[in-house]
Amino acid sequence: MTASYSAVIRKDVTWWIGWIREIPGVNAQATSRAELLDDLKSALKEALELNRAEARQAAGKSFEVVSIMI
Repeated sequence: MTASYSAVIRKDVTWWIGWIREIPGVNAQATSRAELLDDLKSALKEALELNRAEARQAAGKSFEVVSIMI
C-alpha cells in the first residue's frame, strides 16, 4: 500500500525545519533540504509503525483490519 503525505518545510537561518501536515508530532530539522526530507520520511515511517503496533496491542487477539479510503 502506498500513501502520500504533505511535508511543510522552510529554511530558518541555517536550519531546514519541517513537519508532516497530516500526522501531529512528526517533525525534523536538518542542515540541508535533502537531509530534512530524508529525516521526515524516517520519522513518518517510525510514527506509523508505532501507531500500528499500539493499535494491534489495543485490539487484543481477535481483530479485523479494514482499509478505509477518503
